Amino acid sequence: MTEPTILQQLYEVIAARKRDLPEGSYTAALFREGEDAILRKLGEETLELVLAAKSGRTPEVVHEVADLLFHLWVLLGHLEIPPEQIYAELQRRRDTSKDRRQ
Repeated sequence: MTEPTILQQLYEVIAARKRDLPEGSYTAALFREGEDAILRKLGEETLELVLAAKSGRTPEVVHEVADLLFHLWVLLGHLEIPPEQIYAELQRRRDTSKDRRQ
């Protein structure tokens, strides 16, 4: 069996935070606040990424991409959508793209 990717590990931690809601956890606080808070944070992180990209400063872009991915994964956890569904959709699109090129 292969070792889980960092994204899979992240999802597992997020799922545990949702299940256990530990005090002092930022992720658990987002779950306690609910879907609107998660979506608001996702919007904020998206805007911050756009601004970082416009600045052209690679370290800021990397930081904001990581923030955005984290909050996307929180949304997936909230909706109980496993990352494998996202991977499968990306694979399907890649396969469709390959078919068009042939």
